[in-house]
Amino acid sequence: MKTSRNAGRRPSPASGFSLLEMLIAAVILTIGLIGVLSVFGVAMATTHSSQQDLLAKQLASEALENVFTARNSSELTWLQIQNIGSGTVPDGVFVTGFQTIKQAGVDGILGTADDALAAPKVMTLAGPDGVLGTADDQVVPLTNFQRSILIQPVPGTDALRTLTVTVRYVVPPLRSTRTYTITGYISQYR
Repeated sequence: MKTSRNAGRRPSPASGFSLLEMLIAAVILTIGLIGVLSVFGVAMATTHSSQQDLLAKQLASEALENVFTARNSSELTWLQIQNIGSGTVPDGVFVTGFQTIKQAGVDGILGTADDALAAPKVMTLAGPDGVLGTADDQVVPLTNFQRSILIQPVPGTDALRTLTVTVRYVVPPLRSTRTYTITGYISQYR
């Protein structure tokens, strides 16, 4: 009698995935995909807010440099380089608190009282042709930005002041308020 080699062996069970294993794998894959999609959402919001952040930095730097220029060109005296209500004669010329960002007024200095009558500050973007300076450019008012210029004396000296410019703005997709602050020192000496 002839015996087969496989006669004494048991047949191996079918290999593969069970239904339960497939469901667990699907749940893990779904959780992973949801995580990836949320990262894309955050990346899109961050990309959009980066332009707002850059504008805030530029607007703060512009105001800080404007104060130094007014001092260097002798447009303002040392006593005028203070906030309004400083108690000196002549009084300071810089408005206190957050103000809507506008063009410089008649005096040509940002953050002073005559800016209230000036036109709002705008940003010009290239239009559909991608070229700046053509007829299809888009003019965007910077109405969601506000700026504060705070000038404080440094204790122990009359020749040095702290100059703090803060820009507050709203990031549109998130509707969150952010601030950018730049601080420097200004001396009465040029």
